[in-house]
Order: sequence, then structure tokens, then C-alpha cells
Amino acid sequence: MPKMKTKRAAAKRFHKTGTGKLKRNKAYKSHILTKKSSKRKRNLRKSIITDESNVKNMKKILPYL
Repeated sequence: MPKMKTKRAAAKRFHKTGTGKLKRNKAYKSHILTKKSSKRKRNLRKSIITDESNVKNMKKILPYL
């Protein structure tokens, strides 16, 4: 049976933590920043743990992560 391929786009966006959870960065921080408040932009900097409802699909497209 051939090896499974990792989806490279997802591999660049998600990282595994020490406990095995998936960490990701937040969206909406790339452009049109003038109308967003400083507080909102500051909170978008932080990375968060991927929601449990998406983890099953993420493990499927990231078999070796």
C-alpha cells in the first residue's frame, strides 16, 4: 500500500503541541487593518488550539503530524 500524502497547505498552518493537540493562528490579520481596533488586532496575534469538532478531519489530512 502506498504512503499517505500530507496536505502541504495544512501542514504549514497547523502545529502539534506537546500534548498532541493542534495549534493554529487566527485569521483576519493580513489586510484592512485600519478599521480594526488595537484590542482586536492584539487578540488576533495569539495562537489557539483547534476546536475539537475539526480535529478528526485535520488528523486525516495530516497523517504524520
